[in-house]
Amino acid sequence: MDGHAAVVLPLVLALVGISSGSRLRFEDSAPRLVEEPSDVIVSKGEPATLNCRAEGRPAPVVEWYKDGERVRTAPEDPRSHRMLLPSGALFFLRITHARRSKPDEGVYVCVARNHLGQAVSRNATLEVAVLRDDFRQAPSDVVVAAGEPAVMECVPPRGHPEPRISWKRNNVRLSSKDGRIAMRGGRLMISHTRKSDAGMYVCVGSNMVGERDSDPAELVVFERPVFMRRPVNQIVLADDNVDFLCEVHGDPAPTLRWRRDQGELPRGRFEIRSDSTLRLLRVRQEDEGTYTCVTENSVGKTEASATLQVHVPPQINIQPKDQSTTQGQTVTFHCGTTGNPQPAVFWQKEGSQILLFPGQPASQSGRYAVSMSGELRVSDVHHDDAGFYVCQAISVAGSTLAKAHLEVERDQSEQFPPIIRQGPANQTLPLGSTALLPCQVIGQPLPSIHWEKEGQPIQAEGHDPRVTLMENGTLQITDLEDGTL
Repeated sequence: MDGHAAVVLPLVLALVGISSGSRLRFEDSAPRLVEEPSDVIVSKGEPATLNCRAEGRPAPVVEWYKDGERVRTAPEDPRSHRMLLPSGALFFLRITHARRSKPDEGVYVCVARNHLGQAVSRNATLEVAVLRDDFRQAPSDVVVAAGEPAVMECVPPRGHPEPRISWKRNNVRLSSKDGRIAMRGGRLMISHTRKSDAGMYVCVGSNMVGERDSDPAELVVFERPVFMRRPVNQIVLADDNVDFLCEVHGDPAPTLRWRRDQGELPRGRFEIRSDSTLRLLRVRQEDEGTYTCVTENSVGKTEASATLQVHVPPQINIQPKDQSTTQGQTVTFHCGTTGNPQPAVFWQKEGSQILLFPGQPASQSGRYAVSMSGELRVSDVHHDDAGFYVCQAISVAGSTLAKAHLEVERDQSEQFPPIIRQGPANQTLPLGSTALLPCQVIGQPLPSIHWEKEGQPIQAEGHDPRVTLMENGTLQITDLEDGTL
């Protein structure tokens, strides 16, 4: 106001000088402001009004000063875009403002005068709202994985009043009602991003002048690989084919590969199918191990594993051999086995219900013992130990067996020649009936039996289907004919 007073003061003195020579009427009064101008911010090209209303007698004359200089209005200045309204207000038809010329922006004072004095208003600042075009910092493209936070930065164009910032996604205004979205200053923060958050984002700077949109920035929300189907542990038999499944989802589409933790995939015996399934062909025991599906894309990597067990049916690779011994001796039958898992081995004498297992106590097995490696030992051999002994190997993959014969020879002192205890007798039988000709013999060693007719040997097998030599030595002839044989 001091600067303004320097302009106004001479005028005041002049008015006082004039009034001193005239007669003062009792009802005259000095100017009094009943409405003063307020600070105003207005957009370029828009109309504006600075209010000022004064009372006094005689009616005061109102003038305006800008930055200490009197404002020329129309019609005093025909080219002026400012007008003094009857109320005393200063009206701007349109606010003029340019980068180098700002004729309307400044500090305004309203002065009301009559012959009794003057009234000076408060300073009122007229500012022209501005909003530049160029963003000081436009948002940049952001790539995140789903679940991660995303941040975009924006510094709006210079402006007055300072521009407010808002955001749009795909041309739709964002709302902070979504608790994951926070807009503070020029920063947009999205916590725990979702696939649906992806899109084109625009930073909007606005004030009373209008709005400015930044260039769009893209938010790309990728998804880490996620298993839809995982490989599972498998147990198969040797020579079978086996499939390990592996199905994943992700964005961008993940790559997928297989590895074997214990070495290379079986060379020449595997294939990876179009659906990423790993197929192993004609598996072997050495293919056992852990197989891992490894998948990754630009935002993550994950893997899943499964084990393969290959069961091999038991096989007897060391066959027990027939043996001959005498009473009181000890014999050992070997029986070597292979298989996966390692088969259990036990022995059994043919015709006996007793099973002989490795490590079985002597109280249960008597003179028989089976070692942990599967060998059968028979101690103090007796005559009744003679016969077939069966080695059996069994596992979850199957079973197999092998047998060997034990012959127990008698001492020479115990041997004697064959004796026919019951021989055939004369018989008269009808045609078509069956004849049984007995022949019971004893001897040591046990004699073999054969039959003759009239000095010619009888072939019991293959010669005549009606003739059979039974185990007890009896000759059986069926469907008798006259002159049989």
